[in-house]
Amino acid sequence: MKEFTHVDKEGRVRMVDVTSKAPTVREATAQGIVSMKPETFEKIQSQTVKKGNVLETARIAGIMAGKKTSELIPMCHPLNITHISLDFFPDRPSSTVRIQATVRIIGPTGVEMEALTAVAVAALTIYDMCKSYDREMMISDIFLLEKSGGKSGRFFRSK
Repeated sequence: MKEFTHVDKEGRVRMVDVTSKAPTVREATAQGIVSMKPETFEKIQSQTVKKGNVLETARIAGIMAGKKTSELIPMCHPLNITHISLDFFPDRPSSTVRIQATVRIIGPTGVEMEALTAVAVAALTIYDMCKSYDREMMISDIFLLEKSGGKSGRFFRSK
């Protein structure tokens, strides 16, 4: 079994030491879904939400969150991220917005947590901006789609 590197021999939690790892290009893509009432979906699409442009605000929030992941998740390394993209895929028939974030770096550790954090905060921002219309919105299906780089190589979610 592989050693769990976040715990030392005394059982104390620690940050993984990546000092000796070679920097490589690393990329991770995550997604999440926000489900809502059709009326809320239409307000977002027609940009008539009173708080402003929901998706552009969520894009900014997600990018900012991705850059701040190490301040939110205790054992994440602070990273010099080289790129974050955050896109939205509205689906009228299901009244959902799928969020997808891709994060890229040249560094010694992966960016999966940064992509997941970007998606989560973008989804929370959509909720926050629309909650006065729809408190039943649901955030779901936040997961890693794929990642590349580093010693473990490529990962593609099978479903």
